[in-house]
Amino acid sequence: MAGNDTLPTGKRENMKKGQELRKNILITAGILGIAALIAFFLQQFVSTDTHVPLLFVLAVLFVSRYTEGYVYGIAASVMAVIGVNYIFTYPYFEINFALTGYSLTFIAMLAVSVSVSTLTTQIKQQELIRLEAEKEKMRGNLLRAVSHDIRTPLTSIVGSASGILDNENVLARERMLELIKDIKDEAQWLVRIVENLLSVTRINGENAHINTDDEIVEEIVGSAVVKFRKRFPETEIKTVMPQEVLMVPMDGILIEQVIVNLLENSVLHGKTASLIQIVVSSEPGRLFVAVEDDGEGIRENILPVIFDGNLQSREGEEYDSGRNMGIGLSVCMSIVKAHKGDMKAENRSEGGARVMFWLPMEENNGY
Repeated sequence: MAGNDTLPTGKRENMKKGQELRKNILITAGILGIAALIAFFLQQFVSTDTHVPLLFVLAVLFVSRYTEGYVYGIAASVMAVIGVNYIFTYPYFEINFALTGYSLTFIAMLAVSVSVSTLTTQIKQQELIRLEAEKEKMRGNLLRAVSHDIRTPLTSIVGSASGILDNENVLARERMLELIKDIKDEAQWLVRIVENLLSVTRINGENAHINTDDEIVEEIVGSAVVKFRKRFPETEIKTVMPQEVLMVPMDGILIEQVIVNLLENSVLHGKTASLIQIVVSSEPGRLFVAVEDDGEGIRENILPVIFDGNLQSREGEEYDSGRNMGIGLSVCMSIVKAHKGDMKAENRSEGGARVMFWLPMEENNGY
C-alpha cells in the first residue's frame, strides 16, 4: 500500500486537517468526561454542588490549553455550562435557565476559554517565530562557514592544477606528484564539506526524520576509525571500550560521521596532538563517547560558542587562515540533538582537549 508521501499535496493536507480535528475533539471530550467523572465521585462525599462549576472551569482551561485555536475552548465552555445546569444542578436532569448565577457562570467560563485560547495561541505563534529565526540564523552561519571552507580548497586545487599545466615540461616528477597529492587532499576535504551539508539538510529540512535502529557501538566506532585512518594514517589513535557489548538506537551513518568529524578536528586544530583517544562509557540510560587529544587544547573564549557554526566571524583572521572547525562541530551538534542527546567541549587538566557527546539508550542495551 502506498504511503502518505505518494498522495497529492491537497489530499495530504486534508488528511492532516482531519487528523488534527479528530485529535482536538477527542481531547475536548476526554477532558470534559474526566471532569464529569470527578464531579460524580465528589457528589458521594460533598453535600453541596458549589465545587462543580469550578471543576468545569478548570476543564475548560485545560481544553483551551491543549487544543488548537479558539473553537474548542468556546465549545467546551458552552457544553460545560449546559452540562452543569442539566446534570449537576437541582432540579437534576432538567434545563433551568432561570437559576440564580447561571448567566454569571456562563460568562465566566466563556471569558476563561477565550482568554486562555488567546494566550496559548499567541505563545504557540511566538514559538514558531522563534524556531524560524533559529533556522534562519543557522542558515546564515552555515552559508558563511561554507563560503569560506569551499573557497579555501578550491583556491588550492586551482593553484596546484595551474602549476602543473603551466610548468609541465620543467617540473620534477617529485614536485608534480606533490601537487597532485595536494589536489587529492583538497578534493577529499570538499567531499567532507558536502557530506556535512547533506547531513544538515537532512536533519533540518521540513520533512526531516531520523530513522534509528539498534546499532553495536563498537562497530560504529571501528568504522569511523577506519575512515579516519585512510586520511591520517600517521596519527596514533586508541580506543577505550567497555567490556560489555552496547546496543544503542541511532542512525549509524550520522553518528559515524560525528565521530569522524571529531577525530579530524583533533588533528587539524590540536596542532601538536600526537595521540587521539576515543573513550566509550555508559551509565543507566546514557551512552557517552569522548574524543580526547594531547594537543594545544581549546582557547577558553571559544568554548562557549564552539558549537555555534560561526567561529570565523567571531574569531576573525586566526580562523580564516586555516580550516574552520565551526561547520563540523555545528553539524555534529545538529546530529546529536536530532538523536535527543547533547555535546560538550572542554580542556583536559593533563593537557589537550576533550569533545564528548551522549545519546539516550535503554538500560538493558548492554550485553
